[in-house]
Amino acid sequence: MSQFVDEVTLRVASGKGGDGSASFRREKFVPRGGPDGGDGGNGGSIILCGTPDRSTLLDFKHRPRVVATAGENGRGKKQHGKNGEDLVLLVPLGTQVFDSETGNLLADIVTEGQLFVAAPGGRGGRGNVHFATPTRQAPDFAEPGKPAVEITLRLELKVMAKVGLLGFPNAGKSTFLGRITRAHPRIGSYPFTTLHPHLGVVTRGSFPEIREYVVADLPGLIEGAHEGKGLGDRFLRHVERTQVLLHFIDVSYEGPADPEESYRIIRNELALYDPRLLDKPEQVAATKADSADPERVEAFLDFCRRTGRTPYLLSSQTGEGIPEILNALDNLLEGEALLASEDGARPEP
Repeated sequence: MSQFVDEVTLRVASGKGGDGSASFRREKFVPRGGPDGGDGGNGGSIILCGTPDRSTLLDFKHRPRVVATAGENGRGKKQHGKNGEDLVLLVPLGTQVFDSETGNLLADIVTEGQLFVAAPGGRGGRGNVHFATPTRQAPDFAEPGKPAVEITLRLELKVMAKVGLLGFPNAGKSTFLGRITRAHPRIGSYPFTTLHPHLGVVTRGSFPEIREYVVADLPGLIEGAHEGKGLGDRFLRHVERTQVLLHFIDVSYEGPADPEESYRIIRNELALYDPRLLDKPEQVAATKADSADPERVEAFLDFCRRTGRTPYLLSSQTGEGIPEILNALDNLLEGEALLASEDGARPEP
């Protein structure tokens, strides 16, 4: 399994433009040959390109600096110098590009094929043939190439998924993801089994009306995550890209004694990180129904009654409640799609 990296610092440098040539014709029987200096080639650019074939920024972790090739200098006989080659860096969808020094957001790459020129190549200088005039027929100078552009970028990945799975560590998110998709997240009976977001694709409907959407298993949060406790707040950023949240509450004997309190803690962490996250549509489900504690189940049902929620009891082991919660997610996603089509304000992950 490849290592998940969602933040890197990268120094990029474009290629310098080639210098123009200050050359003159040297031909037999042409005693006063005019200028024939060619232009310098353009330097290569550093370009970031979004692709769904990448899910991590690992490629750049041990590559702190990338440099494009410079343009060649111009030559006599009006020969143009060769352009430097652009260097295209593939980044996963959901990558945000920041200026490391100012912190300004330079680009938000969210669609396949989206390009961002991080460092434009230097333009090649003009040869002396461009500077000849009736009064200056033999210019002995040419234009130098433009310098390279070098900048330090901070790349930050926010996974793009329709549905984000939230909950305390060991709440059953990974098992659920493995049940409804072909993903194979790490599963264990201890906290913080999931150390980075896992993605899986849910397929709904039947031919010819097949629908697919991405579900993200987000690492377990604990109280104080926004301050760096547990796995810290570095994974809270991934919640920002999701359209719908599915909040898991463990009602087994090993789960939290107060289901409502565990829900409140996670919601509070979201609010402290970014209050806008509380506006996302959500469903709440009790997990591990096959080994549930009756008292915890009753507390969960009471919480649902008091808050007007539909109670969902899930077991990823037996499949209990899986069809019902997937139908509920379908309805939420359809509602979000309808809102997006009406006002155009909601971006499509």
